[in-house]
Amino acid sequence: MASHEHDRAAEQGERSARKLGLVAAINLVGFIIELAGGLMFGSVALVGDALHMLFDALAYVIAYGATVIARRSNPGGRWSYGLHRIEPFAAFLNGVLLVPMVGYLVWESYQRYLSPVDIDAGMTLVLATGGLVINLASVYVLQGGEMSLNERGAFYHLLGDAGASIAVIVSMLVVMYTDFLIADPLTAVLIAMLIIWSAIILLRESGAIFFQGSPVDVDEVRASIEDLDGVETIEDLHIWALSSQISVASIYVEDATSSLEERDSLVADIHDLLTSEFDITHATVEVVAESHEHTLT
Repeated sequence: MASHEHDRAAEQGERSARKLGLVAAINLVGFIIELAGGLMFGSVALVGDALHMLFDALAYVIAYGATVIARRSNPGGRWSYGLHRIEPFAAFLNGVLLVPMVGYLVWESYQRYLSPVDIDAGMTLVLATGGLVINLASVYVLQGGEMSLNERGAFYHLLGDAGASIAVIVSMLVVMYTDFLIADPLTAVLIAMLIIWSAIILLRESGAIFFQGSPVDVDEVRASIEDLDGVETIEDLHIWALSSQISVASIYVEDATSSLEERDSLVADIHDLLTSEFDITHATVEVVAESHEHTLT
């Protein structure tokens, strides 16, 4: 069973790495195009969208590196579970990296509010539309199937990017038809708010793993195990996650079995339940009879 779960995790890691690498390349190209356009045509909103793409691309590069390292690290020795903890660490780092970008956008938007500048709304509109196409292409690459924590982080980033591109498009239409130049810095502030929201989601999910929050409902797991034939009580139950794809449990059960074969069967049933119903791939189950003879597996 352990070998099968490691193979599945390796396959998911390889798929995740390919997706994140491709999305990073797409967004780096989009960043260069939008940054050049924003500087040439005077739009701070487009510059903001470009920076959003840059930091997202850097986030994907970090996530890609973390996924590759975790995939290539073999459990054993000092790292008994491999290096899968790199995944939530990279996701947390990505969330932190979003903060300086927000500060820059808010500051630049304030300067543009004080001193509005002329904007080539037509060309900015074209580039913003291209940015939206890039975001949608990246979403298409990531969507489908079960996503890892870093893939979900990238997905949230891309949704924010798509929203930011739409906001830039709308603001440029406003500038074109009303000459309301302040729409540009106001849009940049809106993009900054989207970035903050992305950071909160990413920090919350990665933080839950770092602080050993349970990825499943512990009471539901307890009730399901207690419903198994042969289980008297659960004396101790702990569930936590190493990464978004590897959950771990430690269970201390008092049983009512009458033979070693029945006890072994109960342990196997508990493992099967944890894997099939709750996707807990690593579990230590200790079964204790009333005579306090121990079985640990």
